[in-house]
Amino acid sequence: MEATKEYGLRNVSSICSISEMDDYDLMKLLDRPRLNLKREKSFDERSLSELSIGLSRGLDNFESSYSPGGRSGYDTPASSARNSFEPHPMVAEAWDALRRSLVFFRSQPVGTIAAYDHASEEVLNYDQVFVRDFVPSALAFLMNGEPEIVKNFLLKTIQLQGWEKRIDRFKLGEGAMPASFKVLHNPDRKTDSVVADFGESAIGRVAPVDSGFWWIILLRAYTKSTGDLTLAETPECQKGMRLILSLCLSEGFDTFPTLLCADGCSMIDRRMGIYGYPIEIQALFFMALKCSLAMLKPDAEGKEFMEKIDKRLHALSYHMRSYFWLDFQQLNDIYRYKTEEYSHTAVNKFNVIPDSIPDWVFDFMPTRGGYFIGNVSPARMDFRWFALGNCVAILSSLATPEQSAAIMDLIEERWEELVGEMPIKICYPAIESHEWRIVTGCDPKNTRWSYHNGGSWPVLLWLVTAACIKTGRPQIARKMIELAENRLLKDSWPEYYDGKLGRYVGKQARKYQTWSIAGYLVAKMMLEDPSHLGMISLEEDRQMKPVIKRSASWTC
Repeated sequence: MEATKEYGLRNVSSICSISEMDDYDLMKLLDRPRLNLKREKSFDERSLSELSIGLSRGLDNFESSYSPGGRSGYDTPASSARNSFEPHPMVAEAWDALRRSLVFFRSQPVGTIAAYDHASEEVLNYDQVFVRDFVPSALAFLMNGEPEIVKNFLLKTIQLQGWEKRIDRFKLGEGAMPASFKVLHNPDRKTDSVVADFGESAIGRVAPVDSGFWWIILLRAYTKSTGDLTLAETPECQKGMRLILSLCLSEGFDTFPTLLCADGCSMIDRRMGIYGYPIEIQALFFMALKCSLAMLKPDAEGKEFMEKIDKRLHALSYHMRSYFWLDFQQLNDIYRYKTEEYSHTAVNKFNVIPDSIPDWVFDFMPTRGGYFIGNVSPARMDFRWFALGNCVAILSSLATPEQSAAIMDLIEERWEELVGEMPIKICYPAIESHEWRIVTGCDPKNTRWSYHNGGSWPVLLWLVTAACIKTGRPQIARKMIELAENRLLKDSWPEYYDGKLGRYVGKQARKYQTWSIAGYLVAKMMLEDPSHLGMISLEEDRQMKPVIKRSASWTC
């Protein structure tokens, strides 16, 4: 396989080295108590090939290198053993819990169940392997030198993609990936079988859009971690990527390069008013496109997709950086918008009525900081802050280095609102009162400051930690992890927390939620050994069109 872009798999190693320790001393950063520190260069500014804490692992040949494996013991995180970190007592407990969640198919581990809740009488689908849920588990196993579990999962899910998918006599697109699958054991016949859910059993009967993107991102993470290119190059994986991409890159009536989606098609899998062009899906879409570009073979079929991806990436990055970005200056510009503008000279291109700006935004927006808003469509802007979309924007380099720094600034400036006592809010603010009834359909699980409506989700720790390391702000991640360590184990690893500050275990939160456990482990290992960041972080494409200044992006 040839890597044609500078972020190709052969050209970017997940193991890096620091040329001058004084220039970027991670340990000193970690020991500083305050959050508002002078910022170091971001990973984009320095490039991944400069930033690793593993000085002893000097590399003569970057192209043949990969993120380290090799476990030091059955329950001991490999990164802690290599770097002589004293592991927190929670770490061993987390590994035990994660291993209890493993699912086996024909004696081979193929994933982890969503939750191992002893107290809950209703199992629902928490005993299944979810594609999105398994990602932090997979990263934890990769970081601990156990890639076989991840390989088995990738192969099993790509096999399920080939199934015919029908819901109420309607056939889904060929490239759709399952939301989850369940392994059924027959002790009498001593056989195992798999049942997959493509949305036909899900609450709301919505097919997941993000599963395919997470699968591609995880395939790239596996390749970066192991240095094994053979899995991505198999006909099955190449075809799987092409089928996913064909669903997303098809031409139609849409005038935007963003991806049109239904409500409930992502991590926020219930009605929450994110239909249209949610930031989470657009950021994952962008990241999956870049990962695919690095892994597709440049043969006849692959080359055609690579050309489509290249065009879409340029259009998508311009659109997102221009119209989804919000900071103090942008908010002031929108506040002064004129409406009913026509022709190519229009400044208010989406005909947004200034009176539609909610009051909370003016108080929430600091003079220093910014973020990608939740949605943009004709006459409608969703000004809510969503954690996953903004973190993935940083990791994928959809956000410019300046925008990435501004997102971190916002988290620091609005610490109580976004972090509180348990990291981190899935979105802010919560929808309340009459608006809540209309938007959610009176969903009792999504009451204000609960579940997807402003709840705090520990799983997001790994994404925020990765974004913090990439932007040179590891002290923010360390503070968040310390907050989580005060409660997570004591509360039996709940799925989410409720309340404005995240003080209370969620009303319907499952205990021993696997991705809460794995998210903590990944955050911990990544902070101890930042070379792991290469699995999940992409460098900025220097050939992308010129960076758009934040203060001018709405008027360009």
